[in-house]
Amino acid sequence: MLSEKEVLEKAKSVLEIEKAGLEEIIKNLDEAFVKAVEMVLQTKGRVVVTGVGKSGLIGRKIAATLSSTGTPAFFLHPVEALHGDLGMVTPEDVVLALSYSGNTLEVCELVAILKKRSIKIISITGNKESRLAQLSDIVINGKVPMEACPFNLAPTTSTTACLALGDALAICLFEIKGLGSEDFRKNHPGGSLGERLKVKVREIMLTGENIPKVFQGTPLKEAIKEIDQKKLGCVLIVNQFNALMGIITDGDLRRIFLKYGIIDHLKVEEVMTKNPKTIQDTALAYEALEIMEKHLITVLPVVNFEGKLIGILHLHDVLGKGTFKFTV
Repeated sequence: MLSEKEVLEKAKSVLEIEKAGLEEIIKNLDEAFVKAVEMVLQTKGRVVVTGVGKSGLIGRKIAATLSSTGTPAFFLHPVEALHGDLGMVTPEDVVLALSYSGNTLEVCELVAILKKRSIKIISITGNKESRLAQLSDIVINGKVPMEACPFNLAPTTSTTACLALGDALAICLFEIKGLGSEDFRKNHPGGSLGERLKVKVREIMLTGENIPKVFQGTPLKEAIKEIDQKKLGCVLIVNQFNALMGIITDGDLRRIFLKYGIIDHLKVEEVMTKNPKTIQDTALAYEALEIMEKHLITVLPVVNFEGKLIGILHLHDVLGKGTFKFTV
């Protein structure tokens, strides 16, 4: 039985290996990826994603991401295709085939048949000398230094790399087409993710007495009481005109105690983080979530165009406190 320390060390080791794999993918990214983007943009049909095993599971996710970001796509299992589903593929489609070895029998057989029908083939593989690579019009290099599996067998780093390349392809296409959050929302009209995108900040923000706030000049001890009472993990500091001046979070408090020890003499303005990230109440909840994810924060003050505090948004309010279930 591994100790807690050993478990954490092993987990970090796996993540470091996968990180190194992504770094290798980034280093080797070349004009083949650009050509793949151009080919998909030019096609009048859909992107048919195919693969078996772990690559097949990754392929399903890539197809879903492409579709949700404005590029029509679907997943085709090679075995099912060879037993009747080939009719789903039209001459106007482009195929995205996934196989790390590049020699997966079912995938290569399917691609060979489609190749004879003059259908364009893009592949993501770790073996540029493989049969799949030879059958492909464009080969995206998915080679990684090693799998995270201790025996270098179980697909781990390689599937992470393939997934990341699929995401990169989808987002490049999304941005080149000039699509935005409204287009994304149209592809999720019935799901909770779509609902999240439709909600405006003013509809879910906390206001009035629910806002944890104190004025400049307030002793830090009093601010801590406000943090404890409002239970949002922070307190906002405003001036006499209710303009937002700064923020103190639970994390800040830990650092303050380590630095000062005794805090009796401290005022909030001496230790607050000035000019915190903010959002206006007319923005979409989707935009708020983007800011939170980008800056790794869980609360977002809401201000008007004059910079005056009118509300606060917590990550839980954006996500519906457990009511949202992500479908992508």
